Amino acid sequence: MRRHLGHEGLEPAAFLDPVVTIGVFDGLHRGHLHVIEHLRAFADRVGGEAVVVTFDTHPMAVIAGAPPRHILSTEHRLVLLERMGIDAVVLLPFDPAMRATDYASFTRDILVGGLGLRGLLFGYNSNFGHRGEGTPTTLAPLAAEHGFEVVEAPSIHLGGTPISSSRIRDAIERGDFPEAGLMLGRPHTLFGTVVRGDGRGRQLGFPTANIDLGGEITPPAGVYQVIADVRGQRYAAVANLGYRPTFDGGDEGLPPQPLLEVHVPGVDFDFYAERVEVEFVRKIRDERKFPSKEALLAQIKADVASLGLS
Repeated sequence: MRRHLGHEGLEPAAFLDPVVTIGVFDGLHRGHLHVIEHLRAFADRVGGEAVVVTFDTHPMAVIAGAPPRHILSTEHRLVLLERMGIDAVVLLPFDPAMRATDYASFTRDILVGGLGLRGLLFGYNSNFGHRGEGTPTTLAPLAAEHGFEVVEAPSIHLGGTPISSSRIRDAIERGDFPEAGLMLGRPHTLFGTVVRGDGRGRQLGFPTANIDLGGEITPPAGVYQVIADVRGQRYAAVANLGYRPTFDGGDEGLPPQPLLEVHVPGVDFDFYAERVEVEFVRKIRDERKFPSKEALLAQIKADVASLGLS
């Protein structure tokens, strides 16, 4: 999948009869997948490429002054879009200038002038441009003028209720993985890059990969059975998500996001700088403070043994 960052330098020669959909796609849940599947079919019908135009910042960060909690980091979104068979992504900044751009200018300057638009797919009841004025109805004259086709994907519901990113966020933060997975259409995962830690896990005999989550929302703090995907290889693993109270003190002065530390039993190689996707299977126990390093070590051994991973 090709990635195009920003709108400067875009030119139609870089795309083959592109069919485009526009959105944030936080979560890339079943509703979004429904749109992506229609996009792929639309592109195949016209013999063109499936292209997603998305944003590096959630629009509500500019419109309301604060974004919703991110289900997916930008990189995680791009990785999943590639898995879904998208040919190219155009990642645009969402800033005050973008907010003020009307749908007609966006269409003429970016979609037609930059991409050479062949088709435009709207998600059900979706819109774009200043005040959300770009709709299938308002785009009709521009489509006739510039020779592209406009299609709207049908709605999709789950148990009679629309699938929404806010419902998924709530399920993840409750630790309700079955509910989140049902709406996502896949297991909930966290995605990030392994960064240097303080080496305490290795000193205890349980080396861990410390993962920078890039702001993705997390389930409740605790110890979890997980599956870690590294370099396309899946490993049964145990993870601690939390604030390490045994070493880092109590609840005061907690960082804004918990730490995710993943231990893969029987595998001792350097994960540093690797991208890791972590699927949460189930919670083993709550995180708690232990009276000594030895007590913590005994509990870690018990956690690993309880999963049959020792």
